[in-house]
Amino acid sequence: MDTTTALLLLVSGIGVGIGASFSGLGGGFIMVPLLLFMGYSAQKAVGTSFLAILIISISALFAHNKFANVDYKTGLLLGLGGFVGAQLGAYLVQQVSTTHFKKIFAGILAGLAVYLFFRK
Repeated sequence: MDTTTALLLLVSGIGVGIGASFSGLGGGFIMVPLLLFMGYSAQKAVGTSFLAILIISISALFAHNKFANVDYKTGLLLGLGGFVGAQLGAYLVQQVSTTHFKKIFAGILAGLAVYLFFRK
């Protein structure tokens, strides 16, 4: 990895960290397209983004905890369900080509954008 790429990833990580901590979306909606743009396969982009999200999420948890903005019971229950779902999702993404993944991912982002735009 060259210096320019490393710097781009670091700066992108700062932006993703701000966005994730502000919105709670985790940052994958920014990181995965960035990694796809950089030539990563869908599977590698998703897996790599989860490592970054783990680090960002831990940092955001500490920051939000300072402001008493964490419901631990709800978060733990969602996390336990998410743990199981993540295993299934990792298997499923292996079954999809990068080309199809891009279309599915774009559809999810577009649907989310429309929902948030029209939500009262």
